[in-house]
Amino acid sequence: MGCYAVRAAPYLLSLPALLLFAGVVIVPLAMTVLLSFHDWGQYKGIEPVFILKNWQEVLSDSYFHEMFWRTFRIAFFVTLLATLLGAPEAYILNRMKSPWRGLFLLVILGPLLISVVARTLGWALLFGGNSGLVNKALISTGLISTPLPFMFTETGVVVALAHVLMPYMVMAVWAALQRLDPQIENAAVALGAGPFTVLRRIVLPQVIPGILSGAIIVFALAASAFATPAIIGGRRLKVASTLAYDEFLNTLNWPLGAAVAVLLLFALIGVVVGASRLVERRYTQVFG
Repeated sequence: MGCYAVRAAPYLLSLPALLLFAGVVIVPLAMTVLLSFHDWGQYKGIEPVFILKNWQEVLSDSYFHEMFWRTFRIAFFVTLLATLLGAPEAYILNRMKSPWRGLFLLVILGPLLISVVARTLGWALLFGGNSGLVNKALISTGLISTPLPFMFTETGVVVALAHVLMPYMVMAVWAALQRLDPQIENAAVALGAGPFTVLRRIVLPQVIPGILSGAIIVFALAASAFATPAIIGGRRLKVASTLAYDEFLNTLNWPLGAAVAVLLLFALIGVVVGASRLVERRYTQVFG
């Protein structure tokens, strides 16, 4: 009896957390999936019948195809921009000495303490049309004659999302760099390797697992982001998250909105699982 209690203790201790997880995650997701198979009418409301009309509409209508293609296109460019800027930033941060490392780490992580809405509105104030501070400055200096398009464009959404999600890439790459022994770089330099060779042959292979991990996080958060696309993109530039929001709260077609949300979730799960296997394979190759 005592041995059985000892073996069952970990499961009993984790039971409250599992029940909480099921209550706030699994049950709502299951209800959303079931809702996507219900019918809806403007006058009859939601009917709890099992139909495939919502899924057929989402999968066959070119309008929804464009929404999802735009969502993943934006997420891809956000991930690419975060990688190109965040990986070198993490490398520079790793080479810094105290107290500068702590100071710049605070600068990098500081934006995470500010609301996403506040940061996005800041970008809107900087680049928003004729009233944006940057456009005003460029026009007053004669560098441009017309305002740079930022609001309601994919470029604006990509820039704002990359700024919002950059810290996740920096921290993922920085964590991978902690495994790199600086003496290996010094040994390569002593043997005649140049800076570019050291980065390409020593640093980059060690950092790739961190880059891939950061890319997974950034891509998933960018594809499911709502506040930034809603503010910068507006109603002209919808993505999957804002489309689901409109279906739920504007047209009140909850089953169709549920189908859009579930399809986005399944697509992200597929991307994350595939990329995670790639990261695990690469991690095994690099670190054994």
